Amino acid sequence: MSKTVKDYIRTIVDFPHEGILFRDVTTLFADPRGFRMAIDQLLHPYAGTRIDKVVGLEARGFILGGAVAHQLTTGFVPIRKKGKLPGQTISQAYSLEYGEAVVELHEDAIQPGERVLLVDDLLATGGTAEAGIRLVERLGGVLIGCAFVVDLPDLGGRKRLETMGMEVHALCAFEGL
Repeated sequence: MSKTVKDYIRTIVDFPHEGILFRDVTTLFADPRGFRMAIDQLLHPYAGTRIDKVVGLEARGFILGGAVAHQLTTGFVPIRKKGKLPGQTISQAYSLEYGEAVVELHEDAIQPGERVLLVDDLLATGGTAEAGIRLVERLGGVLIGCAFVVDLPDLGGRKRLETMGMEVHALCAFEGL
């Protein structure tokens, strides 16, 4: 029986807190067949679609987004935590379980009208992805989709992004938190 992307992802119990089942994609990244499968499947729904830039959310979205951008022969743009980008940036705050965080994007990274694919490893509540979408849209970019390896549907991120009008593509889902 052939493996699926989900088969390459390990679950670590009680990390980073008790009661959490952490979905660890580093085991997927470390396996050449699994990693290739994930990149190919992330790209598949967008075959034949014009994509000008791929944006990746810090940090695992950089690994996936860079590989996706390479396959598409397009540019890659990182969306980083506050204070990590050296040039002029725009920022977007979003809520976390406890408090707030801020992500930033270089103000010249996306040109008005550019078609953008957002990539990250995991979709949970959708807060980070929403912040990334808002940054791209503020620069005039057009989001053509949001691609994730893992969806945690019980946390509501997919619904949140779809309510914003986003097309969401995830390679697998894990129930629970």
